[in-house]
Amino acid sequence: MVSRKPAKLKIIPLGGLGEIGKNITLIEYKEDIIIIDCGMMFPDDEMLGIDVVIPDITYVLKNKDKVRGIILTHGHEDHIGGLPYILKKIKLPLYGTKLTLGLVDSKLKEHGIQGVELNEVKARDTLKIGCFNIEFIKVNHSIPDSVALAIHTPIGTVVHTGDFKVDYTPINDEVIDLHQLAEVGSKGVLVLLCDSTNVERPGYTMSERTVGATFNDIFQKAKDRIIVATFASNVHRIQQIVNSASLVNRKVVVSGRSMVNVMNVAIEDGYLNVPEGMLIDINDMDKYPKEELVIITTGSQGEPMSALARMAHSEHKKIELIPGDLVIISASPIPGNEKTIYGLINQLFQKGANVIYEALADVHVSGHACQEELKLMHTLLKPKYFIPVHGEYRHLRRHAQLAQELGMPKENIFIAENGSVLEFTKNGAGFGTNVPAGNVLVDGLGIGDVGNIVLRDRKHLSEDGLIIVVVTMSKQEGKVISGPDIVSRGFVYVRESEDLMEEAKEVVKNILSECERNNITDWATLKSNMRDGLKDYIYGKIKRNPMILPIIMEV
Repeated sequence: MVSRKPAKLKIIPLGGLGEIGKNITLIEYKEDIIIIDCGMMFPDDEMLGIDVVIPDITYVLKNKDKVRGIILTHGHEDHIGGLPYILKKIKLPLYGTKLTLGLVDSKLKEHGIQGVELNEVKARDTLKIGCFNIEFIKVNHSIPDSVALAIHTPIGTVVHTGDFKVDYTPINDEVIDLHQLAEVGSKGVLVLLCDSTNVERPGYTMSERTVGATFNDIFQKAKDRIIVATFASNVHRIQQIVNSASLVNRKVVVSGRSMVNVMNVAIEDGYLNVPEGMLIDINDMDKYPKEELVIITTGSQGEPMSALARMAHSEHKKIELIPGDLVIISASPIPGNEKTIYGLINQLFQKGANVIYEALADVHVSGHACQEELKLMHTLLKPKYFIPVHGEYRHLRRHAQLAQELGMPKENIFIAENGSVLEFTKNGAGFGTNVPAGNVLVDGLGIGDVGNIVLRDRKHLSEDGLIIVVVTMSKQEGKVISGPDIVSRGFVYVRESEDLMEEAKEVVKNILSECERNNITDWATLKSNMRDGLKDYIYGKIKRNPMILPIIMEV
């Protein structure tokens, strides 16, 4: 008898592990694949000139006939930001809640993408896609309409929490559906994939309402104009700013493209309640006394091109900071971004503004679960296996520890990385062969055309500068007619280093004479000799290593 291999359920994270951002996970069984989220990430300091980073979807394109659709947990950029780039390569149906799809739709319009099937779902809906039955479960987060997913597969149930926290007093939103989670848990959960962002923080995440009370207090005491910077996607926060402005009879002005887009979608879909006549156009600001205005703006992370950064540097076309302005930064720094934010805060203070930020008052709460909420999630679901997701390696490691503290055997916990393949059968689980995964860099309109070598060159140029050596040679005789001429950028100030540049010319002349004596006329060899000789000379002289670009012209 031929022994048949047992069918395997595969879980393949292609992004979001070992990093905060570009979340995307594949679930595969036989001939069916579903994708959960497709986000992007902002570049780190080493990625010079890069606009955004998206996941590598080589595996998706290779298996495109199996892919049944993309299921979205919520409308944050690190979960939906990669969609336009992916949908240009492969058209797939999207499934998500009303607000999430509203934000996706405006993103697709911006990129000029048409013909994408958008399927709206609600919490507690069940959906059959391929061999998977998917339950949508209401969770709280810093954006409305967030859901967790219970995916019922032939091997067992997989639960993906998405981003969540447990908020018993949310703003304009329903409480997390603990009842449904417990129900799913009672029927048995094979694998849990759970948000790890705040796993290092003990206790509970504060309710969004605490921010509202702080805003009310600040707004009532404020004498001058109020400017509040927050994430455009944090609709609950925007609602609280509107509520506090309404309390003290102030008009609201919105600045920043992404803020305008999100607010339009949220008002249209009924997720944001703004009293009639409260919103005024940025061009009509001057018609009102400054003490009657609240400005809601982007730039809570100090982004160089954001509205708040432009105000701080007096580059904003419509809004000029006035001494006495009260600026509230209602966000916490994304890890690694602290320096940029504190630089912005210093700049605002220099302009004469008063600045309130997280360190001074409760003007921000996180949208992610702390330790006690994570323990609740694990306890309700009682999974057999656990994969920590959505976090840097230290977060994943700490979350694995937490699961162990709750009694889960160490061998049932998998700390994976992007591209890992986790295979589950009825009898066991383990790692399979990795698939391609990594960063695809978007620079302007170029997607994936900037790789490590280009980044290395950019770094080299930024640190050491450039020297261009130009030589003109005779076509017939192969001799030097003029030059070498040396042009430098970002290397040394030429006027103050004339001797060095003259000596460098002599070095190149001697190399060319040497090549002439040895009958070397091959351009590649000539260039290589010029590059090596000049490199050795400059390094020996001033211990620098610029990029050297030899150019040979033939006449």
